Amino acid sequence: MNTLITATFLATAAALAAPAVAADTKQSDAPQWKSDRSAKLPARPDDLKFPKLDFTPPKAADFRRTLPDGTPVYLAPSKEFPLVTVTLTFKGGAYMDPKDIPGLTEAMAAMTRTGGTATIKPADLDEKLDFLATNVGVSARGGAVSATMNTLKANLDESMKLFFDMLRNPGYDQARLDIMRGQAVEGMKQRNDDAAQILGREWRYLMYGDEHFESQQATKDGWDAITPERLKAQHDLIVHPGNVIISVTGDFDPDDMMKRLSAAMAGWKPGDKAPNPPAPTHVMKPGVYHVGKDIPQGKVRIGRRSIQRDDPDFFAGEVMNEILGGGGFTSRLMKNIRSNEGLAYSVGSGMSAGTWYPGVFAGAFESKNPTVALAIKLMRDEFGRMQREPVSAEELDVAKKAFVEAFPQQFASKDAVMALFVDDEWTGRNPAYWQDFRANIQKVSADDVQRVAKKYLGFDDMVVLVVGKWDDIAKGDQAGRASMKDFDGGNRTDIPLRDPMTMKPMDVPAPTDAPRADRPAAPDRKSTRLNSSHANISYAVFCLKKK
Repeated sequence: MNTLITATFLATAAALAAPAVAADTKQSDAPQWKSDRSAKLPARPDDLKFPKLDFTPPKAADFRRTLPDGTPVYLAPSKEFPLVTVTLTFKGGAYMDPKDIPGLTEAMAAMTRTGGTATIKPADLDEKLDFLATNVGVSARGGAVSATMNTLKANLDESMKLFFDMLRNPGYDQARLDIMRGQAVEGMKQRNDDAAQILGREWRYLMYGDEHFESQQATKDGWDAITPERLKAQHDLIVHPGNVIISVTGDFDPDDMMKRLSAAMAGWKPGDKAPNPPAPTHVMKPGVYHVGKDIPQGKVRIGRRSIQRDDPDFFAGEVMNEILGGGGFTSRLMKNIRSNEGLAYSVGSGMSAGTWYPGVFAGAFESKNPTVALAIKLMRDEFGRMQREPVSAEELDVAKKAFVEAFPQQFASKDAVMALFVDDEWTGRNPAYWQDFRANIQKVSADDVQRVAKKYLGFDDMVVLVVGKWDDIAKGDQAGRASMKDFDGGNRTDIPLRDPMTMKPMDVPAPTDAPRADRPAAPDRKSTRLNSSHANISYAVFCLKKK
């Protein structure tokens, strides 16, 4: 049997090979592709030369139109795909939440999509949209509520009808609201599980105080207070024609789309335009703050309030941060703390420029507990070096190129371009900003970088927030190069974990550090502990009291 199989295989192989050989022989006279090796390749990749990038950013005015009712519309037609995307961006966000219901606007946005309409049940609306292969989403982020519809060109009429019915006449179904409430409350139970989440929320409290919307967290009591009526009232406050900018991309005729939008908006009563977000009144208190968490790596954030978007120092601040910690593996923090010392896998810095009030500068990393203090010391040293010494010509050149060469990515898609223009109009950005961006980056000098560093990188003016096991962190590295007493000035503020349902500091200390009364206190440091017996004082010390 095996002999028969072997013979059959050999015969088949020979039969297949024979035509191939004949074919190769027959085609030997045919023209053959030959590689062109005339080009001279450089010896090193560094010697490769590329033509200068020639890119002119689009102008918002070239895309902007206005509906008869005064609503601004940005149109970017294309024939790439038979799809159309319509986005309505309404001004207003968490800063318009009632004090007793933080998260109401976000809940309203989500329920506008999932709660059906006044005449269509939620499940029926979902089914209709699925049948049309239409994706619809509504979300509240930052200072805006955005509603987006993406559909096939062939289904545009019916999809727009459902989309605008949903926005104009939301149903806010009670059963769907109960499901969303249950999911939200269940999620709250996990708030103290993730050290990164703890770090983020406590950082916002330190930067903005506990009364500003930037630091507000949804609570169980707040969710219990949300009713369909409260959702409808918040909807009417934000979602209306007097408070919207529309953008459309995809396969459509601009004149025809303007007619469709005019018909869709007809009869929708406009309200008042939403106000600008309020600036925080909280005054940040520099110092070392700690939240106890039994984790092997401490999570650290170091920083302060920074600048606004229209500040004359904006471009110098961007370049400074790129050199310091924003430029990935070319940045000083990455080179020193990760590459040279091996103390952290992820390390860097960011400088956000606020639109309505100053943003935040922060350096961040996570390191194993015994080396947290050393990593903080190295970060402090890099802050100081930026202040004392001008950056090198090479660093300055690399940072500028990073901004200039990545600049076209801001306009990589028509959806991205429309989003930029809508945001710029809502926030009143100078129309020349994008046209002049690269020139303004190129103008930044080493002196500018050093001047801004002196203004914003003073370590003594910063908050140092550490989440981790203090007993393992405080004593520092085995070589004795640094310990936490080098930074806390003999005093630190211990922040207890917060009740996940109320976001109020819990009565018990953070679980990874036993109460001071249960063990001898270290002779070289004192602790300000926030506990129930000092509730009022704790809010004053931690700058969380109501302003």
